[in-house]
Amino acid sequence: MKSLRVQFVHGLEGSPQGAKAQLFAQHFTALTPAMDTRDFDACVALHAAAIATFKPDILVGSSFGGAVAVALLQRRVWRGPTLLLAQAAPHFGLAAELPEGVHVWLVHGRGDDVVDIADSRTLARSGTPDLVRLIEVDDDHSLHRMVESGGLAEVVCELVKRSSTTLPAPRCPPAAPRRPKGRSRRR
Repeated sequence: MKSLRVQFVHGLEGSPQGAKAQLFAQHFTALTPAMDTRDFDACVALHAAAIATFKPDILVGSSFGGAVAVALLQRRVWRGPTLLLAQAAPHFGLAAELPEGVHVWLVHGRGDDVVDIADSRTLARSGTPDLVRLIEVDDDHSLHRMVESGGLAEVVCELVKRSSTTLPAPRCPPAAPRRPKGRSRRR
């Protein structure tokens, strides 16, 4: 089995040493270029060059990085599976439009107090309806719970599986153990 090649575009406060970048590095062949987030266009150019050399199976962008990923899609630099995490595209002047024919999943926490979930709801109404999916989760802007549980790695694998008929089945992390559901007692 092949290890997935994941290119991660970190957020304003993120880095190649951040929790999401480390999660991807632990489970996949991952590339997270360090960016100077003060220059949006330079970040887009950096990731365009990285796509050309790294040749990822999937592009993942978080918050500011989600805006960079949307710019790469809109400029037709990238046409592969894309996972947007609490994307902030409207905050960087990008139209709420995804290109047709591209698998794009958006994950956004209902408890996000940095980027309004309505932005992802609006973006998810564009593109090809059968290929675009919005996943709303009980989490915060950083998606801490999804990172800690490994659920984020599972979403990456599932998106690639559903979007590719030509790639061999990716090597994915085992599903995270689930807590048994039971009654909680008040004391």
